[in-house]
Amino acid sequence: MIHATDTREEARGQLIDSWDRDRIVHPGDSSIILTHTNDEVRELNLAARERLHASDALGEDIAMRVERGERSFAAGDRVMFMRNDRELGVKNGSLGTLQSVNAQRMAVMLDDGRSIAFDTKNYAHIDHGYAATIHKSQGVTVDRTHVLATPGMDQHSSYVSLSRHRESVSLHYGRDDFADAGKLARTLSRERSKDMASDYAREGVADPTRAFAERRGISFRERVAEIVRKVPEKVRGIFDGLKLNMRDFDKNPIQLERQTGLAPLHRAVERYASTLTDIERIEARGLEPMPHQLVARDKASAALDKLRPHAARDAAEAFNRQPVLVAEAASGQTRDAIRAIQLEAEIRTNPQMRADRFVADWQRLHRQRDHAFQSGNFRRADTTTASLGAMAKGLERDPQVDSLLRNRKIELGIRFDTGGGIGHQLNEYLGLGRGRGLGIGM
Repeated sequence: MIHATDTREEARGQLIDSWDRDRIVHPGDSSIILTHTNDEVRELNLAARERLHASDALGEDIAMRVERGERSFAAGDRVMFMRNDRELGVKNGSLGTLQSVNAQRMAVMLDDGRSIAFDTKNYAHIDHGYAATIHKSQGVTVDRTHVLATPGMDQHSSYVSLSRHRESVSLHYGRDDFADAGKLARTLSRERSKDMASDYAREGVADPTRAFAERRGISFRERVAEIVRKVPEKVRGIFDGLKLNMRDFDKNPIQLERQTGLAPLHRAVERYASTLTDIERIEARGLEPMPHQLVARDKASAALDKLRPHAARDAAEAFNRQPVLVAEAASGQTRDAIRAIQLEAEIRTNPQMRADRFVADWQRLHRQRDHAFQSGNFRRADTTTASLGAMAKGLERDPQVDSLLRNRKIELGIRFDTGGGIGHQLNEYLGLGRGRGLGIGM
């Protein structure tokens, strides 16, 4: 979902409200707040901790000096590790929850289920983990993501930030940064620019002058505006065609979709979703779909493909991953469905995106498999193992992704090279690790 406010400051407040609400409603879900710059991350981490202290969800603050300066930590805090450490078994970007802390030592339960403890004089590369830069979140997968959009984002950072979630993602922006949704779409879908290097000043690739200006808000937005004016009007990306005013779009989406040329796609997606809804209704009663319902679905699928090649395949994948979109689209609310379909098209044609998705899906299914074994649900474990095996087998049909995954073996649980492609090695480990888990560590 996209949320607009008048200013970025208001957008930050709305984002924290949304994050806090999700924390209360979904207490067992993992989440992260993402934005483009370290300064925004610092502000959002502080705001999140204030909410937690107000609800007595954190222990007593312990002040200490870490790699990024003075910080206060408490039992219950979310933390992020900022540097690889083989001895601790953590990576740059690993997340966990503080179990205990004093002035010299921390004990952390990592999100992969391992408990570690360390002296801060030996490892001080740690920070609060409620919010992170988009750059830092690559490889992270959580249940719910909250994104603060700023002018420094581009097509790559947009994809990264909007693909970290398993359940939901919300995007927040201020109209002082983006006058309308069209400006937002053009910025978030532009090609990566070298001018963005300044946003990673503290990552060791700084342009000191630009970093100084950004930290103080001096002329940074003017510079972004200059860059935006140079971007071609018909820039391609996951927000193609969404040059809409969000406030008006929310009031009358169909009218504005007609004005922007999305009406045929809107109607085709709505019709396709309606056929799926009819079939689901019949199957929910334990009955087989009627022949005319299957014919209607196939016709709606063909109509989608006529508008855009492979659109039906992309729609099926989008609806399979986010079933809630089916009912929404069938009722005429197709905006989110169209965006999800466009994202699937991007992933289908981009090997790097497919590799990112493979890693996220593999880790999610592996956690489900481990949980099933631990709870004694061996039938569920066998089903999940079969799904993992099918994923590994599928890499034989996607050699580009198989090749890209060679550099991500640790994320997939491969500790030793047994030869052959990644798909083959994953199947080998599935056989060896049955009932023991693959030891995947984020």
